[in-house]
Amino acid sequence: MGSFSLKYFFEIQVPIIFYYEKIESVIRCINSEIPFKIPDGWAYERLGNICSVARGGSPRPIENYLTDDENGLNWIKIGDTEQGGKYIFSTKEKIRPDGLNKTRYVHCGDFLLTNSMSFGRPYILKTDGCIHDGWLVIGDVETVFNQDFLYYMLSSSAMYNALSILAAGSTVKNLKSDSVKSLIVPIPPLEEQKAIATQVETLLAIIAQVEKSLS
Repeated sequence: MGSFSLKYFFEIQVPIIFYYEKIESVIRCINSEIPFKIPDGWAYERLGNICSVARGGSPRPIENYLTDDENGLNWIKIGDTEQGGKYIFSTKEKIRPDGLNKTRYVHCGDFLLTNSMSFGRPYILKTDGCIHDGWLVIGDVETVFNQDFLYYMLSSSAMYNALSILAAGSTVKNLKSDSVKSLIVPIPPLEEQKAIATQVETLLAIIAQVEKSLS
């Protein structure tokens, strides 16, 4: 995919916003990919143009690489997440360091995205480790996104619907790294991102209190 920028233009006589994308010398309208109108000062961009996106890998057979050695590398699996959780703090298993060239090492602060079965579920890493091919890792987020805003944005129905369209497979949908790179995401100014994330957390806390009082 060539380099390009996203711009939107206003139709003067008709109150409709048109979004265009330029790839090399080709300009095309991408309104069908835009989930919603954004306020002034925000921008849309392909995720792969502003963050790194890569798929995990697994040394096989994995049983030959699992270890109880304290010097082993954290082996991050879906089972290390909590239902409805936001973070991954630790792992139940480790792998031997010699399996590193067959997998992908990820870092605290990276985002993991499930890419099969219940695809598109984001988690924020609070530990380092290695991921198998059931995960995608989104890195280099801090220069563009507030961490909490990115989490809630990726958790939104608008982004899930967009990822669902991008997911391949008739029976079991899978997200390929190139598909996630092509995802168009909204980018507010950083201060607005922080304010949005704070407001979301406030509302979620209120909802939790109401649900608790009703139970």
